[in-house]
Amino acid sequence: MSRRSSRNTLQERNENAPEQNKPHMKRKGECNRRVPSTAKKQHYEIQNRCFEGDISPSVLIETPQKEVHQETANLSGFKRFRFKNLFVKPSPLPCLSWASSDDVWIKMLNKELKYVHDKGFIQQQPTLQPKMRSILLDWLMEVSEVYTLHRETFYLAQDIFDRFMLTQKDIGKDQLQLIGITSLFIASKIEEIYPPKLQEFAYVTDGACNEEEILAKELVILKALKWELCPETVISWLKLYSQVDASKDDANFLIPQFSQETYIQITQLLDLCILDINCLDYQYGVLAAAAFCHFTSFETVHKVSGLTWDSISSCVRWMNAFARAVREWPRPQLKDFKKVAAGRHNIQTHVDYLAMLSEAHDRQQDSLDRMSPLAVAGILTPPKSTEKPANA
Repeated sequence: MSRRSSRNTLQERNENAPEQNKPHMKRKGECNRRVPSTAKKQHYEIQNRCFEGDISPSVLIETPQKEVHQETANLSGFKRFRFKNLFVKPSPLPCLSWASSDDVWIKMLNKELKYVHDKGFIQQQPTLQPKMRSILLDWLMEVSEVYTLHRETFYLAQDIFDRFMLTQKDIGKDQLQLIGITSLFIASKIEEIYPPKLQEFAYVTDGACNEEEILAKELVILKALKWELCPETVISWLKLYSQVDASKDDANFLIPQFSQETYIQITQLLDLCILDINCLDYQYGVLAAAAFCHFTSFETVHKVSGLTWDSISSCVRWMNAFARAVREWPRPQLKDFKKVAAGRHNIQTHVDYLAMLSEAHDRQQDSLDRMSPLAVAGILTPPKSTEKPANA
C-alpha cells in the first residue's frame, strides 16, 4: 500500500446520496430557519484510510517546502530562555497587585525609544536662538502656576513643543508663543480633570494669539506628531524613582510615600535644567536619575532605576552647575492653592528661573575656563632663540 493512500483525505460529501443513519427528529424549540444559498458552505467528511500497522495520520510527513517538526513533550528545560531580553535592564519596580511589574517597566522603556527629542531642531530654525526656548518655557511655567496646572501638564507641554519643533523648518519667532500656548492647551486637556477654557489660554497671551489661531495650530501639531501624546516625561520618571525609593512591602504603590519637601527640591532642579536646550541630549529617565542623584546617592539611583554610573555620569556632571545654582537660592516651600486640598507638591510652581539659569551658565563657563590650558598659562608659544639656555 502506498504512503499516499495511508493519509487522511477530504472528500466532498454527495448531497444526493442517501444517508446511512436515520434522520433524527428535531427537538422542540429548534430554529427551522433555511440557510440562504449564498451562505451555504461545502460539507466535507474525513475518511480514515489508515490500516493497522501503517503510518499514523497524526505524524507530519516531510515535504520539500516544510521540515518535520516533532513536538517536544518536556518544555521545562527551555523555561530559562522564555521572555528574557538581554538588552532590557531588570525592573526595579516591586510586585504590583494590578499589573506585572516587568510589563510596566518594559512599556516605559519602550516609550523612551518611541518619543524622540533632539536639540538639533534649533538648527532647522535659522531665526531662533536657544534663549528664546528658555524664555518661552519659563513663561509656560508661570501660566501653569496661575491656572493651578499640574507638573505633569507642563512637562507634557514641553515635550509636545520640542517634538513638534523637530518636525518643522523655518519657524519664525513670532510663532513661538502660539506653539507654546497651544502645546499647553493640548497637555491640559490630557492631564487635567478641569482644564482651563480656550479663552483663558488666549487671554494670557495678551492679544498675541486668539482662539481661532490656537484651534488651528492644535490640528497642525496633532497631525505633525501623529497623535502620539503619551510619553514618559521627566517628572513621571522622577515620581517613579521617588516612590520606589520610599515604598514599603505592605504599602499601596499608587499612594505617594516619598517626602514632599525633598521632592519639590528635585523638581526645582529639573525645572531649571529643562530650560537649557542641552538637556535634550539625554533621555528623560537619565535626566531624572541625574537630578535624583544630586539629592541622594548613586547607590539609591541604581536601586530605583537600574542605571549604571556610565549611563548617567555625563548628565550628572553637566547638571553640577545647575545644582549649585539651586542650592544658593532660598529653599523651595510648599505653596497653598485655593482649589487644591491635597497633593500640593504636584502643582507646577514658578520662581525667577531665568536668573538662576544665567548663574548656572556663568558657572559652566568658569568651569570650562579652568579646564582650558589657555586660562592657566596663556597662549603657548616657543621662546626666542636669545632666551634659550646655553646648554640647550
